[in-house]
Amino acid sequence: MKFTRWSARLPGTQRRAAARDERSSVPAARAEYARADGSPVLPDDASPAPSGPASTEALPGTALDDLSAREILGRLPAPVALLRGPDHRIAYVNDAYEAAFGPRPCGVPAAEAMPELAQLSVVALLDQVLRSGTARTVKSRRTAEGGSYTVTCTPVAPWGNAEDEGYGVSGADKAEKGEQGEHGGDKGDSRADGKREGGVLVYAADVTDHAEAAERLRTSERRHRETAVTLQRSLLPQELEQPDDLRIAATYQPGGTDAAVGGDWYDVITLGAGRTALVIGDVMGRGVRAAAVMGQLRTAVRAYARLDLPPHEVIQLLDGLAAEIDASQIATCVYAVHDPNEGQLVYASAGHLPILVRDEDGTVHRAADPTGPPLGTGGWVHTSGTIALPPGSTAVLYTDGLVERRSEDIDEGVASLARALSGAKGSPQVVCDRLIRSLGVTAEHDDDVAVLVVQHPARTGASAELFHNAALELLGGIEAAPRARAFATGVLTSWRFPVELRDLGVLATSELVANSLQHGTPPMRLGLRRTDRRLIIEVTDGDDHLPRRRQAEPADEAGRGISIIASIATSWGSRRTPGGGKAVWCEFALPR
Repeated sequence: MKFTRWSARLPGTQRRAAARDERSSVPAARAEYARADGSPVLPDDASPAPSGPASTEALPGTALDDLSAREILGRLPAPVALLRGPDHRIAYVNDAYEAAFGPRPCGVPAAEAMPELAQLSVVALLDQVLRSGTARTVKSRRTAEGGSYTVTCTPVAPWGNAEDEGYGVSGADKAEKGEQGEHGGDKGDSRADGKREGGVLVYAADVTDHAEAAERLRTSERRHRETAVTLQRSLLPQELEQPDDLRIAATYQPGGTDAAVGGDWYDVITLGAGRTALVIGDVMGRGVRAAAVMGQLRTAVRAYARLDLPPHEVIQLLDGLAAEIDASQIATCVYAVHDPNEGQLVYASAGHLPILVRDEDGTVHRAADPTGPPLGTGGWVHTSGTIALPPGSTAVLYTDGLVERRSEDIDEGVASLARALSGAKGSPQVVCDRLIRSLGVTAEHDDDVAVLVVQHPARTGASAELFHNAALELLGGIEAAPRARAFATGVLTSWRFPVELRDLGVLATSELVANSLQHGTPPMRLGLRRTDRRLIIEVTDGDDHLPRRRQAEPADEAGRGISIIASIATSWGSRRTPGGGKAVWCEFALPR
């Protein structure tokens, strides 16, 4: 057996031995069996390995090639065992092996006397190594005692039989040829047909410290990920707002164990007057830092949404805020507003993927530009776009984890999502789950996924009777106010509201119209809307000066209109309209 050939395979051995001339060899490996008194039997040309600390260095003045293989194995600091024959009988174990696992009797099959090999998943490899002649390694396996080892099994070429070279039999046995040895009829280690037997060299490297350090690292990473997931989920809406005119569901799924948590988020914000803001975004990063930035952006979106600004102005404000939070942190976002009176989504996007809308007949539309660069880049003037969302349609907002794959272009992923959406029917949550499955997202997915599904239901029958609209163009001068009151009285009566609610609605209409006549400019319009949960009254005019609530002095003849509205209505607000001008509105919750 050439030590210089197989030593390079063993972790921890001196590599310089492998660099020697391959024509230089050491004597064949010397196996030993125990005598009856327990003392080892050594071949004639092998001297006992000196006791004391093991060392891979040769004795002073002794060349490596002058040492027997057994002497070299005995000096290795790592556990080494030499097994022989198809039943893997123990031929030799070094001092390090006995120190690690205890004494092992020679001549006994390894499966019986070496339980540590089974614990290290090595027993099954011994036959493979002996049969194939190819080394095998199992990495970082634990024993029952708690140690971890990386074990290499290397095939060993057949060496001399017992009668020729004195292996495993005593001197008396050698003199009396033909006498059975102590191991049940075998003459030494030779087979009955006289052929020499090969074996397997088992080399175990102690990696306990490395395994414990790796386990501590895995534990730390697992705790860090759990913290990030907890933070991420706590910053997402715990319960989605459900507008009167829309049905909404959302899903967030963190990446698999090997993928750190990202900064995906979504939100639904009711703006008043039946309008709803829909938001989805993705912070480009991983872990707690990305989740923290996401939380700041989500909070800012809700604050900006309360100003009831157009989508592109909200995105413009977020762009500046993202740069202030962390100039190196890039995020994408799409902000859309649904107005039931318009039947469309008005949206602005900062580097985010396009909104998809499925019509009632299954046709899928993709929102076109405008799409600006991601948040935090600065220097870009964002604009708003529109996409139709008629009754019976479904809109999907999503993050790139749903459609991005390493093996394909992201446009192909969006196309796959569009195909899946075209056949997706049912409630918003059913559609969410179906899209997740169709795009192959599993618990081990390599990225976070957020999906927001919005349905604008087509109402028929009794359900449709709960939703009504009425409008009046306010023409003329002071006579517009009594005409508006008469119109509101007739409409609210036809909607069969209780008398008290009808009177409050007429009073609110009178105050809003009077405020518009005094401070606004034509064109002016009164709108009344009933949903299954509230009455909405809205007046628009051509002046963009927003009213504010103020404390009127006792002697003031004006300034009390908005205060009256705020005191009698459930909520009120105002906003600038896209074409110029403003809208002032109030809401009354319907009795249950």
